[in-house]
Amino acid sequence: MIRVLLADDQALLRSAFAALLALEDDLTVVGQVGSGDQVVAEALRTRPDVALLDVQMPGVDGLTAAAALRAALPSCRAIILTTFGRPGYLRRAMEAGAAGFLVKDVPAEQLVDAIRRVHAGLRVVDPVLAAETLTLGTSPFTERERDVLVAAADGGTVADIARRLHLSEGTVRNHLSSVIGKTEARTRAEAVRVATERGWL
Repeated sequence: MIRVLLADDQALLRSAFAALLALEDDLTVVGQVGSGDQVVAEALRTRPDVALLDVQMPGVDGLTAAAALRAALPSCRAIILTTFGRPGYLRRAMEAGAAGFLVKDVPAEQLVDAIRRVHAGLRVVDPVLAAETLTLGTSPFTERERDVLVAAADGGTVADIARRLHLSEGTVRNHLSSVIGKTEARTRAEAVRVATERGWL
């Protein structure tokens, strides 16, 4: 029997996944959580073989939860499920140690097959996203540029961002100029949009 943990902030979706997996003779849902920061504790309590993790959850996101889960319970293999098929997410998921990455509109039989394959030690990745990821490459931002862009996404002024990140306003402007150039955007709002769409944030 393959033991499965479900992590998704939408209760209705969690219930639907649980009902779907209950139809399979070799799968059993041993735990469900609604936020990323509950994943490790629930995994340690229930000892799942496979965890299905949504990317965007309160607490910590699914990518962060996957890395924490790998460190805390290496025997549990994570599959990232996302509504947003962004290539940058796929790369970050693999770096976090996830064994699978699928979009949520995947057919039910494909999801069930993915759980079995991941449990058997294989990797399962959406082929379209894999191709897009290879085309786009890695995030072009330095860690500090990413920090500045994340802060800019909240809509703060240059002074606000500088205070928040303990940088000078000139340094913030330089980083914003750099990320705008790297995304080929015209404004920082457009740079945020491009980076978000590509899964770099």
